[in-house]
Amino acid sequence: MELNERAELDTSQANDLGRGSGGGGGGMGIPIPGGGGRGGIIGIVVAVLIALLGGGFGLNAMTNGDDGGQAGGGDIDQACGTANPDRLQDARCRNLLYVNSIQGYWQKEYPELGNGKYEPTTTNFFQQAVNTGCGQADSGVGPFYCPADKLVYIDLSFYDELATRFGAKGEFAQPYVLAHEYGHHVQDLLGTNAKAGQGDQSGPKSASVRLELQADCYAGAWAKHATESKDKTGQQPLFKSITEADVSQAIDTAEAIGDDSIQERSGGKVNPDQFTHGTSEQRKRWFTQGYTGGDPKNCDTFGTDQL
Repeated sequence: MELNERAELDTSQANDLGRGSGGGGGGMGIPIPGGGGRGGIIGIVVAVLIALLGGGFGLNAMTNGDDGGQAGGGDIDQACGTANPDRLQDARCRNLLYVNSIQGYWQKEYPELGNGKYEPTTTNFFQQAVNTGCGQADSGVGPFYCPADKLVYIDLSFYDELATRFGAKGEFAQPYVLAHEYGHHVQDLLGTNAKAGQGDQSGPKSASVRLELQADCYAGAWAKHATESKDKTGQQPLFKSITEADVSQAIDTAEAIGDDSIQERSGGKVNPDQFTHGTSEQRKRWFTQGYTGGDPKNCDTFGTDQL
């Protein structure tokens, strides 16, 4: 993977909220499938689906929050602007580049899904804790998309956990994570999230699993076209190149965070009734399907029994 150091980044697509003041109480309470602990591993999962129905999170004492008030962090405009020649050495700026690429893809592709224009959203970088439209969250939940405020949230230290705990060490694992979360934003715009909220929230063929596998497939479709996205000027590519080895890193990451794999790592037995994200094989296969075809129309996980 080679990033274009000459690319001008659209800094309006990310905020650095800095260190949260919410502290360690409560948290979002998104359980690891079968693990008994908490922490959502890349997904919108059950708690957010409950929020879609207007009932708030309600899992593990989720506290009601505001829509994002937070102590300020670093200046994204300054850190990631073209005046800083070393901006891509900053993890925030690299992730901003990924976000620009993902949203550039959906700006072009979303209208093809027959639902009007794509509505861009923002990624909020935070540390330790954050207040969101869905309530208060801490870093333990992993990256997530909040439908209530239509924003993506990530503590960038998650990537360290992804590497050490799950063995997903490749750099391309990072844009895969963000592409998955933006897949949830697309689902939200399409109304898929709301429909899924009316279905089963766990089980091998549950609405939750279908939602997550579709987001994996959307991430694969973006990866196929990632080098086509241009920078803020519309002149420079954001990615100079993406190799098959990079794509393999994303596939390895998807495989590492399947429900069955997480349950096994937690020391328990594999229990399909507790699946919320799909098995390692399913996550790998649906990402690959999106990447191979490069078309999100091939990501209809709700219209098949062959998950």
